[in-house]
Amino acid sequence: MPEYTTGVKEIDDKLYARYDVLVNNLRAYNPEFDIERLNAAFDFAAGAHNKTLRKDGSPYITHPIEVAIIMADMSMDLDAIIAALLHDVIEDTDYSFKDIASRFGEPVAKLVDGVTKLTRINFVSKEEEQMENLRKMLMAMAKDIRVIIIKICDRLHNMRTIEYHKDGKRREKSLETMQVYAPLAHRLGMARLKTELEDLSLRCLDPVAYGEITAELDVRIGDKADFLEKVCKEIENRVKEEGINAQIESRIKQIYSIYKKMFSQNKAIFEIYDLFAVRVIVEDKDDCFAVLGLIHDLYHPMPGRFKDYISTPKPNRYQSLHTTIVGEGVPFEAQIRTREMHEIAEYGIAAHWKYKENVDDITQDERLKWVRILLESQQDADAEEFIKNLRAEMFIDEVFVFTPKGDVINLPAGSIPIDFAYAIHSAVGNRMSGVTINGRIAPLDYQLKNGDIVEVLSQNSHGPTRDWLKMVKTSEARNKIKQWFKREKREENIHQGKQDFEAELKRSGITMAMLSQDDVLQQVLRKLSFASVEELYGAVGYGGITALRAVNRIRDELIRMNRLQSEKSSVERVMHNLKKHQPNDSGVVIEGLDNCLIKFARCCAPVPGDEITGFVTKGFGVSIHRCDCINVTEKQRDEGRWVRADWANDKNSLYTAGMRLSCKDKDGLAMDVFGVLSGMKISMQSFNAKTIEDGYCLITLAARVHDADELESLIRKLKNINGVLEVNRYGH
Repeated sequence: MPEYTTGVKEIDDKLYARYDVLVNNLRAYNPEFDIERLNAAFDFAAGAHNKTLRKDGSPYITHPIEVAIIMADMSMDLDAIIAALLHDVIEDTDYSFKDIASRFGEPVAKLVDGVTKLTRINFVSKEEEQMENLRKMLMAMAKDIRVIIIKICDRLHNMRTIEYHKDGKRREKSLETMQVYAPLAHRLGMARLKTELEDLSLRCLDPVAYGEITAELDVRIGDKADFLEKVCKEIENRVKEEGINAQIESRIKQIYSIYKKMFSQNKAIFEIYDLFAVRVIVEDKDDCFAVLGLIHDLYHPMPGRFKDYISTPKPNRYQSLHTTIVGEGVPFEAQIRTREMHEIAEYGIAAHWKYKENVDDITQDERLKWVRILLESQQDADAEEFIKNLRAEMFIDEVFVFTPKGDVINLPAGSIPIDFAYAIHSAVGNRMSGVTINGRIAPLDYQLKNGDIVEVLSQNSHGPTRDWLKMVKTSEARNKIKQWFKREKREENIHQGKQDFEAELKRSGITMAMLSQDDVLQQVLRKLSFASVEELYGAVGYGGITALRAVNRIRDELIRMNRLQSEKSSVERVMHNLKKHQPNDSGVVIEGLDNCLIKFARCCAPVPGDEITGFVTKGFGVSIHRCDCINVTEKQRDEGRWVRADWANDKNSLYTAGMRLSCKDKDGLAMDVFGVLSGMKISMQSFNAKTIEDGYCLITLAARVHDADELESLIRKLKNINGVLEVNRYGH
């Protein structure tokens, strides 16, 4: 019999077995934990989710238990484990923060609240909702890192069971995981979780490539199994001869890492030298360097393939020696580290949480410095800018440079001396007049390289220029420059901002007279949190907001007001007018309406085979949308104007479908796309390609297809083109 009871009758033996796993894992590293408190949390969570099932039909409580098990695998403290069991209670049930605090204490309630999404707020856009959820999570994370550890474990279990969701939801969650949660795990040094999150996301985002890589690995693992076993035995025997205690294990490179090298560096799998690796875990740092010498005696080291992350740790505190060597003609990597280094490499910041005796609060604060800097610098950012900067801070590779005193400063790859100066202090950046790199004068736009020694030259009379805003890489430097202009150049900002704002108005065809009607400008100022038009001009002048964004808000307000005025006309009159139109050969049948004008919505571009619905427009007939179109989600607002629509049995008509291809920029890519279209005898209506940063490009095209089956076949063939990373439908 279990040591606990629960009032939930539906819980089966399998669920109790998983809870026993949690209890045993927790007992293994914390034998004195309060079992009654854990049982109470399990009972409370099971009761709160009693009437809820997961997508696979299992009781919902299975999810919190699995999240708690992942937490226990990282030896987290009891409060964090309990919070993992309760992490969805506030969001998904009627229980509140006070309910949890009264039963399990305020620290647990704060952890649960930090993970909870902002489900009760109405957001203007999906981007704003994502921004606010991320901002809240990061704020809670800056106070207590366990919040984000719970959230990452929550996402990991959801990704493990994502096959029960529909294809669109799987891709949406996988993309968010790849863009937000895996990079967060990386920044926190949680390599084991980061690796699994990336591989699970790749399996949904590019299943063809995932399948090809796993199939190739299966073959190569079988071929090299004996070789790896022999290498491990040779190293084990050699280190024993020297009296060194070591644990030796082999590993295969992560699938997503292989995928990145194959596509970003255009390499075949046999050209990846660190496909196989041997890991040697020893007692202390001196043993690491001793083992390195022994391995170089046993095997031939490859020049330029040695990295010392012990002397210069990565920003997430990863430490290890890496060397690529060749044995029997097979290149492989050896990683050498201590047991403590290994725990930090696998679990990152979770390996040093406060329930352990060796935690250094100063070290933890330093590791979360980037979170506080990001939150402080992005207080006034809009949703798009915040998410863009967050992803940039987490995703980008880093470069290590030195101050003249030998202090290490890590910056995003591509950073310039101005970024370095502002990373030291705002005053250093604001007074910067020049720079020396390795003792020589260098330009301010010089891209810093690993090992550079950087000395900032300064003069009190100097200040930043507006060109610096276009040059810097880090959001920290960019926002400190903006703050300087905001503080020091108010009149100049207002003058410059007024010119930029009025020029953007003119380009948009909006006159000042239009702004005065019905207090349009005043409403926009309130929405943008400006007390006066001078404040708006000043913000445009110093770069706090772009003139384009301000004018777009004005355009949106004008459109909203015009829509409210036009809605005074009744739906009945629109219905009456619709029947005056001549029949349209559209291939769509509208329930209850004959001879009405039909048009296909450009936002979702439906084709036969898609589930569709119709929206009665003001004077332009019925607009046909896909049922999963984002605009259909607003259906509740105009229930009386949505009508049932079905496809007629028409096999000959052609329909326009838009596609967006995310690609690696390479020669001949456009011809490959044209070749697929030509081979399927599909006509192309439009084609546009543009290069974006970091060697990638975006292709948008519109093609004429008969139905959804033909479109899906086209998308599959486009995905198979070498260099095409992702293909998505979109409006045209």
